[in-house]
Amino acid sequence: MSDQLELAAETRGQVGKGASRLLRREGRVPAVIYGNKQDPQSIHVEEKALMRLLMTGHFMNSVVMIEVDGQQVRTLPKDVSFDAVTERPVHADFLRIGAHTTVHVSVPVVFTDEEEAPGIKTGKGVLNIIQHELELVCDAAEIPDDITISLAGREIGDSIHISNVTLPKGVTPAITDRDFTIATIVPPTVPTATEEAEDAAAAETAA
Repeated sequence: MSDQLELAAETRGQVGKGASRLLRREGRVPAVIYGNKQDPQSIHVEEKALMRLLMTGHFMNSVVMIEVDGQQVRTLPKDVSFDAVTERPVHADFLRIGAHTTVHVSVPVVFTDEEEAPGIKTGKGVLNIIQHELELVCDAAEIPDDITISLAGREIGDSIHISNVTLPKGVTPAITDRDFTIATIVPPTVPTATEEAEDAAAAETAA
């Protein structure tokens, strides 16, 4: 289960582009908490503190307890916007949830046991990952850190579908209308005659 994270915040007295620019110059990030049949709450958080949580690698699928005005608010991060040039966070959205709210989250997929996959180890096949994350529905208190899929016994041509994956108890796929593919093991890439000729010409030019 993902760790519960904590983040301190202050109420935003003013909203709008001008006020947001001023906050960013002061090292703060404008944000909003919404949902759970309550009015949206405009807040701002310390940029450094937000970045530390983002660097955990599981921020977007973790419960974040936001302390604002002396109260703890249970939330789930829904979106973080970044400046296209500086890549600094410029705004964040948090969904207000209850202790056992059913939530929709994106959870990363981790593949293991490549050494035990004949199609990869001896057949020199390549793991072609189609879904790096799975859209899941679960209790907010039971969000998994990741979904681990073993490649043991897999051969070239094998496909791994969501029906092949054993999900934790109480966790279900958000997509239920099809048995979607998560990954396949494909044959090794064989260079074409054209590619080999281009490589030879490039090597001759370099020489």
